[in-house]
This record gives sequence, structure tokens and C-alpha cells, in this order.
Amino acid sequence: MTTTRRATLRLLGTASVAATAGLAVPAGRPRPAAAQSSPRVPAGLRPGGELDRLIADLAARDVFSGSVLITHRGRTVLSRSYGMADKARQVPIGPDTLFGLASVAKLFVAVAIAQLAQRGTLSHLDPIGRHLDGFPAEIADRVTVHHLLTHTSGLGDFYGDPGFWDVVRTWTSVRQQTDAIGAFVRGETLAFPPGAGSRYSNSAYFLLERIVERVSGQDYHDYVGEHIFRTAGMGNAGFYTVPQLRTDRRIAHGYYRPPGSTDRVDNLDTQMFQPGAFATCAQMERFAHALWEERLLDPAYTRLTLSPRLPMPPPPGPDPLTAFTGYGPIATVAGDHWSYGHSGGATNGAAADLVFYPDSGYVTVILSNYEPESVRGIPGLARRLIVAG
Repeated sequence: MTTTRRATLRLLGTASVAATAGLAVPAGRPRPAAAQSSPRVPAGLRPGGELDRLIADLAARDVFSGSVLITHRGRTVLSRSYGMADKARQVPIGPDTLFGLASVAKLFVAVAIAQLAQRGTLSHLDPIGRHLDGFPAEIADRVTVHHLLTHTSGLGDFYGDPGFWDVVRTWTSVRQQTDAIGAFVRGETLAFPPGAGSRYSNSAYFLLERIVERVSGQDYHDYVGEHIFRTAGMGNAGFYTVPQLRTDRRIAHGYYRPPGSTDRVDNLDTQMFQPGAFATCAQMERFAHALWEERLLDPAYTRLTLSPRLPMPPPPGPDPLTAFTGYGPIATVAGDHWSYGHSGGATNGAAADLVFYPDSGYVTVILSNYEPESVRGIPGLARRLIVAG
């Protein structure tokens, strides 16, 4: 999945920011039934409401292609699918379509690290040199797991490393690709001393995946499949390579407009070989519930993972939001409502946004096989309706 840092930062800093912490109730622990209020689901979230009309209009204009799911305390409020998963074979998008998750998949990395920390096999304060080799001392001894999770390591984005795109198309196996990306990351220099600044870093999360492998003794994708997807009941959510994308009709192909073109084209020829994370809206909704209901982590590590760590710049737009980087999730507060999650996208055809509100029981999932701009306005409107309700 070709995720650009600029596109991802834009998604994290605008209306599609999805997450929060600072819970009025311990993170991940739902309020007792007697203490819960039962607000009426706003009409604007229901079928035929304001959000439904916006999505339908964007789809009618071929701006949006994908699926949207809104649930309240586990019950479906709105479920919509538009567009084609595979235009060449005329495969329509439906509720069971698997979409590329882009940077939303960083949530799986964060949970995997927290699970290993919970078992006592690593610490958030471990320097990366304790688990990985090949780094100079100023990185190996000073950059910690905490820095990697919070984008404060000073490392950058291997997608933008010089020469990366000159060789990316030559990779034909997962191992070849992992080794090559590792070489790029080990060649990076720090933009600032660890902890002294903030810089969104795909390289940091690549290293966290390698730490999961080293500490657990399992391939990263196998670990997530066993300890996260299976535990959360996520069915056929998984990591799929380009050959699988070509043949599996359940998976949405990404579509984008090449420079100078008004027509979108299939992005298969611009994909990296690496296994990308794919899931349906319903599977990501199950993941959200499994996380905040403490089925993936115990109460203490659920709170540790969701709690805010560093404030993010105020996002542009009309919504009065305050957002924080956490240990993977982004924590966002609007009024007296906290939410948690992540968003992401790829300029060659992917947009994803997951938000969950433990106090009120809402989950919103938006997945698209068009460019990140295709979902513009949807997450923000959903949040305004939830908060106002």
C-alpha cells in the first residue's frame, strides 16, 4: 500500500481524525448498565438522514466508492456500500468487501506491542537495540518503544527515502521486501533527538513490527492473525499480497487518477508486494469492541494503549477538536465526548477511518477504494451528529 506521509498527516489532522482518551470511565471498561443513559440515536445518523444523504450524493458523483458502517451499542444504525470492488470484472462493493486499511493497521501494531508488554516480554522503555541490531548507538541506545509508538523517535518515512521507489518493483517475496525496507530504515538519520520533537513515521511502525517478530518468535502477520484477528472474531480479515488481490473477488481494488488524467485506473501495477492489511467494516467494528471491552488487553494495558500522550496541532475546520497521539490510537475530545481510533489513506486508492466512543457505545467505520479525499466530510459529519446526540 503506497501511503504518503503527507496524505496520512492530512488525514490525522483533519475531520477524519478518529480517536481519543481521557475517559470518564476507565478506558475499555463500559459503564454499568444502570449508570448508562440511553440517548435516542439522532435522526441524522439513521437511514435517510443527513449522513446517509451525504454519502449517497458523494457516491452518485463518483467521489466516494466504499462502505460505511455506524453502530450503537452493537446494533447497526447505518450500513451503506457503493461502487465497484473490481471494475474490470464488474464486482460490486458490498458489506463483505475487504478494503485496504492503510495506516489504520497501525492499531494492530500497537495492540501487539501492548500484549507483549503485558506479558512482561518487553517494556515501552526498551531501547530498540535491545531487540534489533544494525543501528548506530545514537539510535540503538536512545530510541525506545515509547518513541516509536508516539512518532517521537526522529525517524522518518521509508516511502520517502532516496532510491526507495527505484527498487520497490523488483521485490518478489515478503522476506526480500522486509529485508530491503529494513536496510532503508537502518540508513536513516534522526531528524531530532528522540523525544525532542514529533514526526509521523512509517519507519517507526515498521520497526515495531520487527520487534513483535523478535520478541514473540512469530512472523508479524501470523502473530496478528492469531492474537488479534482471531480473538476479536474478525473472520477473513488478514494480510494479502498483490497476487491475491488479482484473484480474490472479495478484495476491493484501489483506484486513482494518474497525473493529467480524469479517469481512475486500477492500482495493482503500483502496489508493493508486501502483505497489506484488509478487512470489512463489520470486522473493524468487532475489533473496536474487542479493544475497549478488554478482550485484547487487560484493563490496565487497555487504558495504557488508549490514553493520550502528546497533543497534536489543532485540526483545521469548524469542529472544536482536541487531539492527542497515544500508544497507537489517536485520542480526540469534542465537547465532553472522547473517542479513539485512527485514519489513513493512500494516494493510489485507499481511505480508511475508524472511530469508537466507549462512553456512548458508537462505532463508525468508513472504508474506501478511492483516494483519501473521497471520504472528505463523512467522518466529521458523523462525529458532529454523535456528539450533538
